[in-house]
Amino acid sequence: MSSLKRKEGPDGSSKSKRPAESRPSKRSRPSDSKPSDSKDDGKTAAKKTKDAANPPKSKPNKGDAKPAPAPAVSLLREEEPLFPRGGASVLTPLEHKQIQIEAKNDALFEQEAAASGKKEKVKGKGKKGKPEAGATTVRSEDDVKIESLNFKRLVKGSLVLGTVCAINALDIDVALPNNLIGHVPITAISDPLTERLQANMAADDEADESSDENDDGIDLHSFFRIGQYVRAYVVSTIDESAPVKGKPRRHIELALQPALANSGISVQDVVPNTTLMASVASVEDHGFVMNIDIDKKLRAFLPRAQLDQAIPEDSMQPGAVLLCTTTGKTGKTVQLSTLMDRIGSVKNCPAEATTIDSFLPGTAVDVLISDISQHGLVGKVMGDLDVTADLVHSGAGPNGVELEDEYKIGSRVKARVICTFPEAKKPKLGISLLPHVTSLTPKTAEKDGHPVQPLLVLPHSTKIEKCKVQRVEPEIGLYVDVGVAGVPGFVHISRVKDGKVDGLFESSGPFKVGSVHSGRVVGYNSFDGMYLLSFEKKVLDQPFLRIQDIPIGAVVPGVVEKLVVNSDGLGGLIVNIADGISGLVPEAHLADVRLQHPERKFREGMKVKARILSTNPSRHELRLTLKKTLVNSEAPAIKSYDEVAVGMQAPGTIIKVLQHGAIVQFYGQLRGFLPVSEMSEAYIHDPSEHFRVGQTVSTFVLSFDPDARRMMVSCKDPSAFGLDKQLALKKLQIGDLVSAKVTQKTDDDIFVELVDGSLKAVIPVNQLTDKSASKTQSALKKIHVGQILPELAVLQKNEGRRSITLSHKPSLVKASREGKLLRRIEDAHVGDKVHGFVRNITATAVFVQFAGMLTALLPRGLIPRDMHDKPSFGMYKSQSVEVKVTSIDKDLGRVVVAIPGTPEEEERKNAAVAVEDAANPVDESVQSIKDLTIGKITKAVVTSIKDTQLNVKLADNIQGRIDVSQIFDSFDKISKAKHPLKQFAAKQIIPVRVLGVHDSRNHRFLPISHRSTSSVLELTAKPSDLEAETLPEPLSLSDIEVGSEYIAFVNNVEKNHIWVNLTPNVRGRISASEASDDMSKLLDLDKSFPVGSALKVRVLEVDASKRRLDLSARSPGAATTELGWDNVSQGMVLVGKVTKVNDRHVMVKLSETLSAPVQMADLADDFDEANPVKHTKHEMVRVAIVEVDKSNKRLRLSMRPSRVLNSSLPVKDTEITKGSKIAVGDVIRGFVKNVSDKGLFVTLGGDVTAFVQIRNLSDSFLKDWKEHFQVEQIVKGRILSIAEGRIEMGLKQSMVDKDFKPLLTMFDLKKDQAITGRVRKVEDYGAFIDIDGSANLSGLCHRSEMADKVVKDAKALYQPGDKVKAKILKLDLKEKKISLGLKPSYFNDGDMDVDEEDAGAALHSDADSDEDEDEEMSDAGGAVLITGTDNMEEEDSDEDGEDDDDSDVDMAEPAVEGLPGLDAGGFDWSAAVLDEGADATGAKTGPSKKTKTRREPQIQVDRTAQLDIEGPQTSSDFERLLLGQPDESSLWIQYMAFQMKTSDLGSAREVAERAIKTIHIREETEKLNVWIAYLNLEVAYGTDETVEEVFKRACTYNDQQEVYERLASIYIQSEKYSRADDLFEKILKKFGSKSVDVWVNYAQFLHTKRHSPDRARALLKRATQALGTQTHLYLALVPRFAALEFRSPHGDRNQGRTLFDNLLATWPKKFDLWNQLLDLEVTAGDGDAAAVRDLFERGTKAKGLKPKQAKAWFRRWAAWEEEHGDAKSREKVSAKAQEWAKKQAAKGKAGEE
Repeated sequence: MSSLKRKEGPDGSSKSKRPAESRPSKRSRPSDSKPSDSKDDGKTAAKKTKDAANPPKSKPNKGDAKPAPAPAVSLLREEEPLFPRGGASVLTPLEHKQIQIEAKNDALFEQEAAASGKKEKVKGKGKKGKPEAGATTVRSEDDVKIESLNFKRLVKGSLVLGTVCAINALDIDVALPNNLIGHVPITAISDPLTERLQANMAADDEADESSDENDDGIDLHSFFRIGQYVRAYVVSTIDESAPVKGKPRRHIELALQPALANSGISVQDVVPNTTLMASVASVEDHGFVMNIDIDKKLRAFLPRAQLDQAIPEDSMQPGAVLLCTTTGKTGKTVQLSTLMDRIGSVKNCPAEATTIDSFLPGTAVDVLISDISQHGLVGKVMGDLDVTADLVHSGAGPNGVELEDEYKIGSRVKARVICTFPEAKKPKLGISLLPHVTSLTPKTAEKDGHPVQPLLVLPHSTKIEKCKVQRVEPEIGLYVDVGVAGVPGFVHISRVKDGKVDGLFESSGPFKVGSVHSGRVVGYNSFDGMYLLSFEKKVLDQPFLRIQDIPIGAVVPGVVEKLVVNSDGLGGLIVNIADGISGLVPEAHLADVRLQHPERKFREGMKVKARILSTNPSRHELRLTLKKTLVNSEAPAIKSYDEVAVGMQAPGTIIKVLQHGAIVQFYGQLRGFLPVSEMSEAYIHDPSEHFRVGQTVSTFVLSFDPDARRMMVSCKDPSAFGLDKQLALKKLQIGDLVSAKVTQKTDDDIFVELVDGSLKAVIPVNQLTDKSASKTQSALKKIHVGQILPELAVLQKNEGRRSITLSHKPSLVKASREGKLLRRIEDAHVGDKVHGFVRNITATAVFVQFAGMLTALLPRGLIPRDMHDKPSFGMYKSQSVEVKVTSIDKDLGRVVVAIPGTPEEEERKNAAVAVEDAANPVDESVQSIKDLTIGKITKAVVTSIKDTQLNVKLADNIQGRIDVSQIFDSFDKISKAKHPLKQFAAKQIIPVRVLGVHDSRNHRFLPISHRSTSSVLELTAKPSDLEAETLPEPLSLSDIEVGSEYIAFVNNVEKNHIWVNLTPNVRGRISASEASDDMSKLLDLDKSFPVGSALKVRVLEVDASKRRLDLSARSPGAATTELGWDNVSQGMVLVGKVTKVNDRHVMVKLSETLSAPVQMADLADDFDEANPVKHTKHEMVRVAIVEVDKSNKRLRLSMRPSRVLNSSLPVKDTEITKGSKIAVGDVIRGFVKNVSDKGLFVTLGGDVTAFVQIRNLSDSFLKDWKEHFQVEQIVKGRILSIAEGRIEMGLKQSMVDKDFKPLLTMFDLKKDQAITGRVRKVEDYGAFIDIDGSANLSGLCHRSEMADKVVKDAKALYQPGDKVKAKILKLDLKEKKISLGLKPSYFNDGDMDVDEEDAGAALHSDADSDEDEDEEMSDAGGAVLITGTDNMEEEDSDEDGEDDDDSDVDMAEPAVEGLPGLDAGGFDWSAAVLDEGADATGAKTGPSKKTKTRREPQIQVDRTAQLDIEGPQTSSDFERLLLGQPDESSLWIQYMAFQMKTSDLGSAREVAERAIKTIHIREETEKLNVWIAYLNLEVAYGTDETVEEVFKRACTYNDQQEVYERLASIYIQSEKYSRADDLFEKILKKFGSKSVDVWVNYAQFLHTKRHSPDRARALLKRATQALGTQTHLYLALVPRFAALEFRSPHGDRNQGRTLFDNLLATWPKKFDLWNQLLDLEVTAGDGDAAAVRDLFERGTKAKGLKPKQAKAWFRRWAAWEEEHGDAKSREKVSAKAQEWAKKQAAKGKAGEE
């Protein structure tokens, strides 16, 4: 075979460089003709040969295309009939002659070429299979070329094997065969990864957050690893534009998506050992579900045991792609493996492959060698598929393998496919024999005895002194030894030397085999496993080859390559520093000073000296500077935080000037901040006046934080600020008085130097005097440089910035001298008068500043009223003021001050004095508030009893509270644990002890000194506290130890936790599973543990730093024993938490180590009630352990009531276990587990499964039986056999039903028998009817037998699915044909008296027929009318609204005589227009007396009878109703609900989509109703994605706010509170600025559903800010929030009263507010009659109360007293009314006078 082949060059062509293809057409120069490889080679060339070893095998026949001694013309003529177009030959005799001459010349040329080749091939003499001397080789069309993969042959659609060689932020680089590099964008890796990217981008857009390219949360380093093998699909190959110098860059774009990378392979081609690209779809417990995208029905799974150890499990994220091998196929699931001993073994070939499509790149193949040349191998796979190994991948080039010695023709070799050639005429693949490719392992080299990557041994740009030439390829290049064992080097012919290379020769010339040269590494191809080198002198001398090789901060010479010109002039320079490497010099770095005409200084070709500022290899960017201060600087070039040290000096460039400083850029990406205070020793007001962008500054590092990426620098020299100055600055204190010498004076500041210590300071001009601005300017003029200013007060000091601020204000100097200048909040005391100055003024308050940046708030209410109307309250910034401290909050660092002597301040003072005295104290020893000190034991009277506290009063004007945790010393003293405070009664006097103050606004526990108007006394009634001599220290988290026991009281109940209080200020959390030993209580936490109930708890964990306290209310023995595999047992009844719900089971977690699913058969005792969707995530449920398999760690759980509640409860479906005795003949129900091709698998319970053969599915024939069954469907069957653990079951009705009637056969039917059936098909000539209860019997009712009158169109009367009653007219047992009749005349009265469902056809006139047709009909149709008393009774019953189920036909008279009945869409819903000319009473049976003949009525089925009685029962019923009411949303919604009864979610969605398209666009409300129903459907049964999709569409077509609020309601009704919470937040952002309702709805949700009143109260502040200052919105908002406090079970009525009081104080004339508050007090109040009376009385004193309002108010008061008061109280109301009327009359008279 080899004797017929010609030796080829590296590119697959012969040495003579013949063209790959030539045409046998006319040639102008016969002497230049070359042998052709085209189809006409054998037809036009006759070869002469002297080689006797190769005679023709047979005589040439006609049409033979092989060379033969016959004349060429005869061959061509014989081939002419093969061309069908045109018939005869299109060539002239002259052209035939020319072709003969050319063929002879070609033959002569071949002989000459063979003769010359004989002399060159000395080594080939005598070898087996080689042609002898003088022999010629004929190249036929079928010869396979050895083609190396190159850029031109790599076309779109090619598949190629490669290795990952670089991982970037947004793409990966893949090394391909023959030194090619491809790029895979992040969007072409896999579809799941692209979806993750899109989801991240959408989330960022919703949050309005800008993100850079790395902010997508996806790091490709976690998906890939260097050296990983992948199969890629070529998307495109393009030539990029050429750079300034060098060749154009070629770009190869690849894709790894399995749908592309697996293209060309089908399901049948997937056999064991086939390699597939697969992406991770999901991560499961036992492995990974993979996407291979070959067929939608074909799935793939990668078990964890088949995951190679070299692949990190963390990298197996959804979206990751792997090259896998198939281990087998189970059904429609492919099993995959990535184990190297399997996929990397070249022995594992797809031996079961039936087509060549199974052999894709990456697959191992068994190759039969068919040809060998010095440049590669040719072989075949499966005897037909051609494969080639080129010079590199055959090992001949890099490894120096002698192919003719190593391999023999006809032998077999194992190889691996590496590429495809889509443009080849015949299918052809490229293979590799290189060991690292066949084993799919990265090529390694040894370093220090360890295998490492070759680039770690010889990095890029390394110079190699000795490179020994091992092999010479004259037209390709040199293969050299670089001194690294196993890793060769390759020098391309273009890189052998500078300039053009004349030729390369093995035995002569400078680059012959064995010669040694100096070289440099210019690259490395990890796939080929070869270094790429250059021997060029210019490369050896070049300082840098890549941007990565250039060190940042290096000084390099360069040449100006280009001047960058923009609209502002010269924008920078492009400077070339090495061959192919150029950088940008920005305009700011052209020089140290700003050049006016930089284009005059720089010109192209000019040599410059530059310094590297930064590099960005990924973007191929290089930034340089020409600033001499940077180029010539000897300071270290700092480029990372690792090189930074505090105090280090480093030059930098200002890139941005800010108001408070500047940003300084150093080398690389390192930046620092230069504060304005550190710019100079002198004061700088505006940095832009002294610094500019691009300016170089010498800085010193003050501080840096690598984690936060922050660095602070200074222009001040640290050495200039000596140790003596540092000590002096540290010694100087705020408030000290100093003297200073003026050194500089500006318009805004005075710079001074302290007399003692030489410290520099500044005096702002506004700190010179206490007087006006004009006086201050006068004082400034009197100050001169050199003047010494005595007694200056130190206002501020910053040691870090070494800045001091002084004040010359006499008021502050005096206060400092007297020690009254406030410096810290600890220096402030309530009642003190202090001096300060105004720092800022707002519309509602003034901020007063003291020394040390201490600031106090001066509210508007504490400013004299006469100043309110003045601009800025008549004040100005820096004005000196004297204020009085009114309150202090040290925890928050707040101080409130007032202007002394204002009426408001006096009122507060008088109120405080009034409070001093106790009014009617319970304990007579308490005369004033001063007597109530901490630890004081006194008495109190109970005013009201709450769930968690007792409200008491110590006097009429002194209120207090006793928290429930401060009453009992032991749990035994509590009589009722659920209601521990029930033992107390109102007006009961109890002993108490003062603890402190409770702030009712924020529920904080404060010391007694913090008492305010909104606070009450915190008391204790514990006997131990009352008996103790001194008050014990309050409990804190730091005092609590693990294991200690306490009494806790429930404060709040959430879904998974219970919050409890140990003391008023110590709060803990009890997990739901730790709430009780009685598991039944955990099912309803709210009911079992109401707010205020007492629990005995034990500490599980405490963390004082995080303020976390975990408790348990279980008994010690039960709590310490964690449920695990050691102590779990069958029969246990436990409470677990639902962790996952799907349509097949409910996953329940029992403990941290135990969880198991509850299957459908174990959900309920009645399978009809088994519905997993009824349960929700995090729900607590009671379960029983049915079976325990500890060896496999499996549990079977049950939620059957008979298991978990009471075994005596009724059980419809018996529980089946492994031990259950199932007998043949038992009738059992189960759930369909699987629908296979052989039958059904039915789960009876647990692992007990029964099999149902297809023949036992139904008594009747089921054509598509699979469509009648689906997974989890309930079926009922009888046990047929039990053998060897296999249970067989039958579902036939005849097997299951005892009363089963055998199906009717042809022999059971009789002529004239009445039967019922259903219309199966309607044709023009009649209808086919399936007979009920028969063995698939059907009959034909001809059109003539459908009615007593002529029927023209059978399809107009019946539709498939209609129920009918028919009579058998004819039986043909031989032909098995049944003829049926539907005429009403066939049935007598007895037959008509049947159930309506089986009543058959009714009669109906064709209301749309023309009058002309009526004229043609001769009979009036009297037989159609139904007369007599029966019909009259039916009409009467219809009028009464009753349905007559016994009637066969419903007949109703038209409402108006002469008018037809209701016609809805072509269907008569009244069934009354049987005869338009009939009498209205319907009593006459004869024809009409009118002369005009009546239309002959047609007979039609009444398909509405059942609808009128029972409503729509089938899809057809709904469709009929919708024909008449297409815009009725309620009907569409019922239709959707009907579909969901059969769990057909897809059909329900289709109905919803139809409704949206069908309902008219004007019916907005009806459309909205459907959208809301659609949302309800998706929330209940859909996924988050489908809900979001429907929601967005609904917002597009409807009012957005309405849709948002409806969806929130749906979430609340579905108890998906967290989603509702999130949605409400979105509603607030979107509509909160214009709608009050959204705020109120959210607050109500937080009150009632989330039990979070604190969050609801916080909404009020946000709402007022969002809605603005519009009065009507404010008045609509606040009362509704206040009403929630009254009505909510978790509300605070005092909070609601406070809100109303504030409103009434601002708008006293808004009397509707008084009525709203009164309604709340009466209906939702706490029943305090005194509070209601007080409100009535306050209302009578309201400002602007009109007589009409007063009359209604007093009348309401009187009515209330009639119901709740006594005679005395009623008289008081009358007296008040008369008194008010007199005062009003007196005011009227005074006004008249």
